[in-house]
Parts: sequence; structure tokens; C-alpha cells
Amino acid sequence: MSDKRGPSGVQVEILDREECYRGFFRMEKYRLRHRLYNGGMSPQIERELFERGHAAAVLLYDPHRDRVVVLEQFRIGALEAPGGPWLLEIVAGMIEPGELAEEVVRRESQEEAGCSVGELEFICDYLVSPGGTSERISLYCGRVESEGAGGVHGLDSEDEDILVRAVPFAEAWQWFEQGEINSASPIIALQWLKMHRERLRERWR
Repeated sequence: MSDKRGPSGVQVEILDREECYRGFFRMEKYRLRHRLYNGGMSPQIERELFERGHAAAVLLYDPHRDRVVVLEQFRIGALEAPGGPWLLEIVAGMIEPGELAEEVVRRESQEEAGCSVGELEFICDYLVSPGGTSERISLYCGRVESEGAGGVHGLDSEDEDILVRAVPFAEAWQWFEQGEINSASPIIALQWLKMHRERLRERWR
């Protein structure tokens, strides 16, 4: 049994942890109790947790041309989504042991989009779906030169088939407003860029 205490002082007692599955991802089952806001401890509860590590993502932005680099690729998790499993996304990748988030987005920008990133601005860290997974994403905006950006990219060893397009920010924002962009990282990043775009264009130019 182990105790965990967060910044709010809420105590968690982990009574048991069992690995249910290990493959490319991992599934664990917890038996635990936690402090209640009204005092005392909760009854023993069971929760499954999907473990896939943490990731980093970056919205590639060209301040001179006011363009963003958008990726489109197949995603198994969207197989039953209304718009189909090909999603409009931004560059992202898993953080390997010993690797910094900034190193990930620079590496993945080359692999997935053929772009070299200049200045990086941190946007936020966010939990993807904390009701069932521990995954956390570190999100950035990165300065790029979008001239010539495009085509099909990705690593054959990872079965990646990624269509890359550099589009005006106004067009990407329209896609967002029309619901064509429907995954978390690009939604958060575009909203952030909407608020900070003029500052970035002034600073990065």
C-alpha cells in the first residue's frame, strides 16, 4: 500500500496495482481509496488506467506569410467518428525516456512535416483524458518557414502516411469553426494562436 499526497492535500491510498495488458500500450488496474472533501476516506474503488506515456505537440506557424502547417493522417481512435478516421492535426510525438519535450517537437517536425523549427513558445501542459489515461501533452507553437512545405511525409518504419499542407491562418481557423478540426491539440493551439498571433508576428518578424 502506498500514499500519495497532491498539492491540495488530498491523500490517495493505493491498495493494489495489477498490470492487465502490455503491448505497444499498457493497461493497469488499481484498487484504491482517496480522501473525501467532507472528511474521511472513500470506500475501496477500482479503476482501469491506460498507460501510453506522455507526448509533445507543436503548431508550426510562419509569421511572414501568416500560415500554419496542418497534417492529415489516419487515426484508429476516430474510426467511428462522424467525419471519418482521417484527422486534421498538428505535429506530435511521444516523449522517450531521457528526452525533453522541446527535443521531441523539433525531431517530429522534421519527420512528420519536413520543417525545421526556429523559436518555440510554450503554450501549456494538459491531461488528455484523466478519467482513464495518465497521458499528458506538452503543447508549443513553433516558428517555421512554410515556403515549400507540403507533400506526404512520415516514417515507413512507423507506418506513417501524413499529408502536409501550409494554409493561411484564416483558413485553418475556419476549419476549426466548422468543426473539421476535432482533436484536442490543434483546437487548443489554434485558439492560443488566435489570442497571441499579432504579438508573435511582431516578435518573430
